[in-house]
Parts: sequence; structure tokens; C-alpha cells
Amino acid sequence: MTSAQNNKTHMSKAEWGSDVIVDVLRDLDIEYIAVNPGATYRGLHDSLINYGNNTAPEMILCNHEEITVAIAHGYGKAAGKPMAAAVHNIVGLLHASMAMFNASMDRASVMLLGGTGPMAVDKRRPWIDWIHTALVQGEAVRPFIKWDDQPASIPSFVDSLIRAYHITNTRPKGPVYVCFDADLQEQKLDEPFQMPEVSSFSPPTRVQADPVALSQAAGLLAGAKNPVIVANFLGTVPGAVEALVRLAESLAIPVIDGGDLVNFPTHHPLNITSAAGRVLQDADVVLALDVYDLQQTLNVTNYATRGVTSRISGTATVIDISLRQFIIKSWADDYGRLYPANLAVTADTALAIPALADLCADKVSGNSAAIETRRSAVKAIHDEMNEEAQREAAAGSNISPIAVPFLAQQVFEVVKDQDWVIANGDLRGWAQRLWDIDKPYQFMDSRGGGGLGQGLGHSIGVALAHKGKGRLVIDLQADGDFLFTPSALWTAAHHKIPLLIVMYNNRSYFNDEDHQENVARTRGRSVENRVVGIRMDSPPVDFASLARSLGVYGEGPIEHPDDLKPALERAMKVVLNEGRCALVDVITQNR
Repeated sequence: MTSAQNNKTHMSKAEWGSDVIVDVLRDLDIEYIAVNPGATYRGLHDSLINYGNNTAPEMILCNHEEITVAIAHGYGKAAGKPMAAAVHNIVGLLHASMAMFNASMDRASVMLLGGTGPMAVDKRRPWIDWIHTALVQGEAVRPFIKWDDQPASIPSFVDSLIRAYHITNTRPKGPVYVCFDADLQEQKLDEPFQMPEVSSFSPPTRVQADPVALSQAAGLLAGAKNPVIVANFLGTVPGAVEALVRLAESLAIPVIDGGDLVNFPTHHPLNITSAAGRVLQDADVVLALDVYDLQQTLNVTNYATRGVTSRISGTATVIDISLRQFIIKSWADDYGRLYPANLAVTADTALAIPALADLCADKVSGNSAAIETRRSAVKAIHDEMNEEAQREAAAGSNISPIAVPFLAQQVFEVVKDQDWVIANGDLRGWAQRLWDIDKPYQFMDSRGGGGLGQGLGHSIGVALAHKGKGRLVIDLQADGDFLFTPSALWTAAHHKIPLLIVMYNNRSYFNDEDHQENVARTRGRSVENRVVGIRMDSPPVDFASLARSLGVYGEGPIEHPDDLKPALERAMKVVLNEGRCALVDVITQNR
């Protein structure tokens, strides 16, 4: 008996090739597919509507392919399972490529589906099918995504989609791309199609650490005088954050949150993220969990000279636990320069951290006095940093334009009694310093690939995943990033996606002002010219009017501190009571 004969099947009602795609998507429990329409997947489009009744998956209409992928990106992180996005041939794929890169660097699952003109040349229309057909289309994004395929038969559609789903949803996650021949999509089935049962194809299990290595790591942590944990990318891994709390508490180890997702509760007394440099310099053992660039994390960068200075001593022991080795690419990478680690452990942190916590708990006895002394010292640092943050936020209560720490504090004051989620943005780290973030789903922001245009679509995807759960989803939205994909507001309005957008509007691509100031100082030139070609204040963008023109509640610009809280409260009521998207344009200081 062959392996194919072992697989369970059922008779599909599919009549056309593209109907088969819809069947598989439904069987994979793909709830939504973000689309920007195009002729190379017109067969699939018809099947989604007339065969699938536009349910499971339901189409989310977008005005740019970059938005389709960003929405799927945000949804995948928040929902814990992939969402699909469809793009039209070469041109749609190229538009989507930036968002694919962001999703890839963010370790996010995205099922990108494309269409190509017929590979059989006798089926191609003159001109348009030739310029919109590539050999092979996935080549355009292959260097920075996890996998791609272009199936050459209708039965192959099934194999490709199931494999794509497993690959994108296996940690370390990443986007995948499956491209369907337009002619095969529109091919009439001659006989009933035998559809394999998706449950017959078990997804791969997770990777546990070498038990000997974990035991060694536990011994190093238990024997350390000043251990420190640095954690990143844990927030979407079920149980990882809770296990890290247990590990840190067992030995009173201070924790530094890397800033991508929720890695450790912000108000926990062992969270010393704001004092990272101060604590790392005294560390004798550093445990890095899902940190993809050790050099960046354990060094300070001089942005003028591009040089780095170590934050840890040369005698510190570094323990590195991650799946980094499974995702390395040659085209563009985020693993940084080769960094020395005394113990490198390949493992899924969702499995490794609980096991390590158990091992460390067994080593507490006989060392309890030293552990409690360290616990008190770390708490004192945490409290000091928290008080300093509160003082700085309060100092902005009479400053106009709005000070960024004050903005972060005021937004939290308005939303703190809700079941809230930050979908994008961190207000230059002030959200983590001032907000009480203790649930993994509460903070979905990440730096991704550092490409602008991600935030708004990503936030809509997160809000879509939480729709109907009674949660208030918030986008702390930078103005420059917003202007790459403003039409995403129409998608939020059209599909009635509740989302509170708070504009962090400094009317500048401010990150580049910092760079230009560094260059000018290094060269002994005028720093006043740093704003040329960067500021967006002549004319200023009226984001509130733009929002209203696209069907979204818009208010602002808000420049005075006294006007901020009432405006935020009005917008929040629109989101919660009317289920609509609302935007408040807040004019902020640059720093």
C-alpha cells in the first residue's frame, strides 16, 4: 500500500481548478484572505465568491498589495494562525515585496497566494500575459521568504497549500508564497476531485533542547553572582512568557525585554529593561532567549562612527537559546555579526524555558539568602526606573506640542480599564516604560524589517483577529509610516474593523534627522540643516480630514495637553460603542 493510499479522502464538489484552492483553504481553517484584485487570479476570485460564498475564507478588500500582506502579518501574530493574502502576478508581488520582507524579519506567518499568466505559451494573450508572467515568479521574493512554490497541476495545488501552511506556521515562522497558473485555475475538472483530508498531514512537532545542555545552563545560572536574562520574540509562543516569569523568580534574575512583542511583564519587579546597560556591565552570566542579533543586544552602537562597545565584561558567560540556525539566509539577515557564546542551544523556547525553570527551581535550596538579597537589589533598580519614567511623563503636562512621554501616559490613562491591545508602535519605548503590560496578547508591535508602511495595515490585521472579543485595539501610529499606506483606512472603514489610531505626528521622518545631525557634527557642518528634505510641515498633513474622507472618525490636530485626554475619550467611545475605526491626530515634540 502506498502512502497516498493511507491518506483519507473525501469527494469535493469542486468544478474548476480554483475551486480546489478554496476547498483546501477552508480545510486549513483560513478565515480571511486580504485581496487586491487582479486578472491572474480571477479564477480564484470567482471561486471565493461563487463557490465559497465569500465565507471561510472571507475576502478583505485592500487598495494596495503592501496593505494586504501587512494585514495578514498582523492577523497571523494576533490570532496565532496564518491568514492568506492574494496578489496579482509580477506587479502585485513586487508591490507586496516590502511587506513580505517586514513579515520575514518579524518571524511572522503569512500565506501569500499569487497568480501568473499561463506558463503554456499557446494560452497567453499577446503582450499582457507575456509581461505579467515570470519564470519562476517566486524568484522575486525567494531570497527573504521562508518558502515558495508554483504548482504545475491541480492535484499539486493541494500539496503546495498544505506544505505552505505547515512551513509558515512552524517556528521560526516566516511568510510563504504559492503562485497558481491562471490557466490551471480556470481549467474545468473532468471528473469529481478526490480531496485529501488535511488531518492526514500532521504538522511537525517542536524542537526541544539537548537535556545535557539545559542542565549545564541551569548550573551556570544557579552558580552565578549576577545573572541576567535578555528575551525577545516570546510573546506569540504559548506559555513562554509565563515560564520566563517562573524562571526569573526562582533565582531572582533580572530580565531585559528586547522590545519585540511581550517578553516579560513591564511592571514586574525583575524587569530592568530601562537600566539594561547598568545591569549588563556587572553580569557574570547572560542568558539570551530568542535573541536574533546578540551583537546588537550586548553592545552599544555609536551611530556616528558605526562602531560598537560591549555592554558586558570579557569574562561573562553567554548562554544562547534560539532557533536562529533554522532561518539563516544569505541575501539579507538579522542575525548580526558572529558573536561568541559559551553555550549555544538550539530549541523552541516554549519548550526550553519551562524545562530550564524546573531545573533551576531544584537548585534554589542552600542559596536562598543570596537569591533574596539579589531580588531586593533588582527591585530597587526597577522601582527607581519606574519613578523616573513617571516623573518625566508628568513633566510634559504643560508642554505644547505634546511631549511623547506625556502622550504615552495619557493614552494609558484613557484605556487602562479596557481589555486593550497595542497593535503597533511604542512611542519611542515610552509605552513599555509607562504601561502595565502583562499579557502576551497586549503588545504586538515589532521592528520587522525596518521598512515604512507596515504599521497601519498590521494594526488592522491585529484588530481583525480580535474583532468580536470586546478588546480595544490601539495603533500608536507614526506619521511618516502612515503616509506610505493611507488607503488602508478605507479597508478598516469598509469592513467595520474597530481600531483606535493615535497619531504620533512630529511632522518629520525624525529618525533621519538624528542621522543627518550625526553626519553634520562629524563633518563640522551646520546641524540646523538636518531638517531639509525630511520635515513634513510645509504644508502639514491634515490626518483627521484624510481619515474622514475615507470613512473613518477623525479628530485633531491636538497640540495642547488639556485637549488630549477628552479627544482620546471621544475617539475610544466611537471604537467601543459603534465598532468603527477612529483616528486622533496628535502633534508631538520630536524627542
